[in-house]
Amino acid sequence: MESSIQDLYGRIAYRFGHLIENCPPEKWDQPSPCPGWTAWDVAAHVISNHRRAVAGLDDSAYGPPGPDEDLLRAWQSASGVVKASLYDQRRANTLLGAEFGCIPFEEFVKRMACADTLIHTWDLARATGQGETLDAEGVSVAMATLVPEDDDIRVPGAFGAKYSSAADAVPQTRLLNFLGRQV
Repeated sequence: MESSIQDLYGRIAYRFGHLIENCPPEKWDQPSPCPGWTAWDVAAHVISNHRRAVAGLDDSAYGPPGPDEDLLRAWQSASGVVKASLYDQRRANTLLGAEFGCIPFEEFVKRMACADTLIHTWDLARATGQGETLDAEGVSVAMATLVPEDDDIRVPGAFGAKYSSAADAVPQTRLLNFLGRQV
């Protein structure tokens, strides 16, 4: 049975927050699987994307976390607004502008925020030595969303070249390999 977007996002957001909360301070400068990014950069990117999506609802300004900003508080605030917006039907159904593909906020969260947060959950876990298991339904949703967009996501600054997966690879490994992560 397919989870509601509220439940799916809630699980993915909880896991990402858990990694931030449990990251040893000395691990924030560790390199991540994203070329040129540290663990801190990965967390800041996801927080910034959440802030950007919320700004798309109300045309507010947004920015990435500052170097002295508490990442856990920043994450709790940004993901909290996204969660609340998913439970507010008016906000959940608000069409985001062309920058987001002219889709309802709820659909954006399902298609992009869940996939982006999910993938970067693995990146953050790998960089900080924490558990790397991803939400199985999130993996399925991300594959269903991203595979048809294969050509569009292979642009500089997005996803790297695909790696081949073994025929018997688990879905998480197939997704990560598809998105340029060597597992």
